Amino acid sequence: MRRVIAIALAGASLLGATSLGGCSSMSWDMFKSAPPTVQVRLESNPPGADATTSLGQGCKTPCSVSVPAPDAPFTVAFALPKHQPASVSVNVVKNPGDFTTPASVTTDPNPVFAELQPAVPPKPARKPHRPKKPKPAATAAAPADAAPAAGSPFPDPNAGKR
Repeated sequence: MRRVIAIALAGASLLGATSLGGCSSMSWDMFKSAPPTVQVRLESNPPGADATTSLGQGCKTPCSVSVPAPDAPFTVAFALPKHQPASVSVNVVKNPGDFTTPASVTTDPNPVFAELQPAVPPKPARKPHRPKKPKPAATAAAPADAAPAAGSPFPDPNAGKR
């Protein structure tokens, strides 16, 4: 039985030495865990806005992006044609966990929501309608002594008032 254990240990050590290829190629990076990522839901009203995080990831709303959990808050910028841009700050909440629960990373708020306002300027107010000025009275009536217009088929209405 001792021989079997000795042969197994020798084989494992030989296999381990050849797979490492020497101590110089061994890296301690293989013991580090990958940085945790956080799934962030991005929404806007109206939908279809371009949402971009300050960490570089982006998509068209509604959507989700996976971001590496930063140590500090980050922002999400929302842009949509004919609407004013909006920006929302996102806090990163890290829960260290304990023996019974694993560590977790969440964001606040999640989902990240932006209400985009129309960028169209309001129509200018119409000027109040002013009543037209009355036209000045016609020029003073022709003097009574004036002769009727020559060639007029109608008699002069002022002719009998003399």
